[in-house]
Amino acid sequence: METGGRPSADDVQRLFLGPAPTYTRRQIAEAADVPQELAGRVWRALGFASLADDAVAFTAADLGALRRIRRLIDSGVLDEQTVIRMARALGRTTSRLAQWQAEIMIGTLDPNVPPSDADLVRVMETARALLPDFEQTLVHVWRSQLAAVVSRLISPSVGDDALPSRLTLAVGFADLVAFTRVSRQLDEMALADLLEGFEVRASDVIASHGGRLVKTLGDEVLFTADEPRAAALIALDLLDEMKLDEKGPDLRIGLAWGPVLPMMGDVFGTTVNLAARLTSLARPGTIVVDDGMGGTLGDVPGVELLKIRRRPVRGLGVVQPYVLRRAGQGD
Repeated sequence: METGGRPSADDVQRLFLGPAPTYTRRQIAEAADVPQELAGRVWRALGFASLADDAVAFTAADLGALRRIRRLIDSGVLDEQTVIRMARALGRTTSRLAQWQAEIMIGTLDPNVPPSDADLVRVMETARALLPDFEQTLVHVWRSQLAAVVSRLISPSVGDDALPSRLTLAVGFADLVAFTRVSRQLDEMALADLLEGFEVRASDVIASHGGRLVKTLGDEVLFTADEPRAAALIALDLLDEMKLDEKGPDLRIGLAWGPVLPMMGDVFGTTVNLAARLTSLARPGTIVVDDGMGGTLGDVPGVELLKIRRRPVRGLGVVQPYVLRRAGQGD
């Protein structure tokens, strides 16, 4: 990168990936002794576009990764289907992480002024300085998260007779009320600040009670907790946190307790659907829980349940909901 010059695509390549690509699709598959069709499936599962046969786009590091995959398959540790699933999980997660972090870095620049060449060079130099430490931190955090997840999956609370792929969890949806109307009143930067602020607050509250933020859907977050008590405290604290912003939109929350199917980092099943339906029943600033959740919270200090009329819920029949609130909060 020339001093003072605008960073090029080659500069980015050298910074993050090292030496320039030297292999085509066919060459790297032959060098790794992997069928070209399998190599292409792995590449696509990682989230990268299919390339022309004569495109020189693969590096020595790509070759090393493909050879490791071949060894895993040859040793019987993983079959081809599992390799593709693992690649897809890695691709989706790291794609979002990279997008998010790049936006953070570019976001340090003044959004009202087109970035100069010097600005972009400064961002690149910052990335260069951060890369080694961040790479080590990334691996450490991934290992810690993996340990936490596996510990939950093998916990005795799952039950000896339970299917390994199914868990009993508390599922919660937290939804910003009247988001469409509010978003029309904000410019792009203000809207981005609102959504990021909501996700940051939700992430902090959920993590503080040992829950898991499964995903964000713009104006909505989906979270889980191993115990109903933790989910209830998350919901109550989320309402309190959002009330601190007097000008911000209200929040409404639905909670359900029951079996879920974890898959691709997400959760599925009737319990998840019920939590979503209960959210639509909740009034602004309230929490609505299902009968299964309500039956587990009677002895939890500091909270109380208000039984409301039974409601038909689309696709799930008639349910008995409760309003969850802090004890002594009143009507």
